[in-house]
Amino acid sequence: MHDIRFIRDNPEAFDAGLARRGLPPMASDLIALDERRRVVITALQEKQTRRNEASKEMGYLRSGQKNALGLSGKTLAEMIAIGAEAIDAPRRMEKLQEELQVIKSAIPLLEASERDLDKELRNRLAEIPNLPLSDVPYGTEEAENEIVHNRGHLPNLSFHPQEHDAIGPALGMDFETGVALAGSRFTLLRGPIAKLNRALGQFMLDTMTAMHGYEECVPPLMVRDEAVFGTGQLPKFSDDLFKTLVSFDHEAIRQQVDAAVDEAWDEYKDELPESAWQNARQRVKINAVEGWKRAFEGNSANRRWLIPTAEVSLTNIVREAILSEDELPLRFTALTPCFRSEAGAAGRDTRGLIRQHQFEKVEMVSITTPDQSEDEHERMTACAEDILTRLGLAFRRMKLCTGDMGFSAARTYDLEVWLPGQGRYREISSCSTCTDFQARRMNARYRAADGKPAFVHTLNGSGLAVGRTLVAVVENYQQADGSVAIPDALQPYLKGLNRLEPKA
Repeated sequence: MHDIRFIRDNPEAFDAGLARRGLPPMASDLIALDERRRVVITALQEKQTRRNEASKEMGYLRSGQKNALGLSGKTLAEMIAIGAEAIDAPRRMEKLQEELQVIKSAIPLLEASERDLDKELRNRLAEIPNLPLSDVPYGTEEAENEIVHNRGHLPNLSFHPQEHDAIGPALGMDFETGVALAGSRFTLLRGPIAKLNRALGQFMLDTMTAMHGYEECVPPLMVRDEAVFGTGQLPKFSDDLFKTLVSFDHEAIRQQVDAAVDEAWDEYKDELPESAWQNARQRVKINAVEGWKRAFEGNSANRRWLIPTAEVSLTNIVREAILSEDELPLRFTALTPCFRSEAGAAGRDTRGLIRQHQFEKVEMVSITTPDQSEDEHERMTACAEDILTRLGLAFRRMKLCTGDMGFSAARTYDLEVWLPGQGRYREISSCSTCTDFQARRMNARYRAADGKPAFVHTLNGSGLAVGRTLVAVVENYQQADGSVAIPDALQPYLKGLNRLEPKA
């Protein structure tokens, strides 16, 4: 969420940031909308002030009339003044009453106008992505991302490497049953490959907590609208999410509707032939139940979103909080299932585990002060790189261009792992700093040394995506006979097992 005060003070810088995102200028329209809102706020404040003044004056005039009834002990001049006021008071009170009636009629209209304009401005701001930091390269597509560095050595295989979806079925990757159970982009892992998948998740989580100081969490997998809005997935990207509802007791609602309609219908049934009123009554019941259901589904309190990443749950831990500066940075991690509809990825990576509707990921989230966020971004990305290094996988760090960054990010580093079967690098982690963009949406603040609340900075990153790391291990450690060697770092999690053997 952007600060309208920043936009008012820096319209050219704001539009320049949007231009680097490939967006048209918006500052003038937003400032004009805000000006209309501020005019209404000023008018409302003036009406409220005048209402209070007029009410106070009305009270004074009423008390003056009472004073006119007891003039004993007053000087002649005081009695004349009091009498004059008492004579004039009814006319003045009548005018004040008329003015108060006008003011009382105007205030609700101004309040409604303020709410509408405030909502419009907030909705407009909520749909604008974060501005890129100055060092982010300008570009419109993935090909314009910049390589920061390469790490590790490409495997020297003496045979032609295969892709994971060719090797995987003999090791327990059951693509057919996954599709039969849940549809496309779902996979069932069985036997040894399932154990390797579990070992990867535990290894990543242990490394993040024991080696890098992240606090382990087990967060909710379903969250409210406010949480998904806070991290930037709503309102623009609802199609990329899976949505569910809390229980709707259809039978209980039907029974309530039946009883209410039957009771009301008793007054009218004698006026119609039985067949006519029975049919009409049934239609009313059906429509009433459908109306209840639509109202229930339309109420955000009854809606939950399956998390696309634990970033949503972990970042919202500090929602509506004012933290102490001494508490920061906070570092959270979690291993969770993640759910994505992949609405924007139709036709991409339809084979194998690269792009699934359900997958597991170890997430990292940091909450910092603004002066710490640059160092924290480097630290977080290095923590993700450490997992790849310990697994002996070759990778590179990419700085994403402005056109390839996510909505909430101000800068993103992608880690891309080498997949010999595909003969190319593929994304396995994204680590982003969101500056104060998410914090404004969540109203997450800290109290600085001067005692004034300020917005925190939030960062998030994958440490790593488990399924894609499984793909990388299978392809990089494949053997000519179809078996897969186990990296040394994972063998303790598999009771010393050093190789996955394919089924005959």
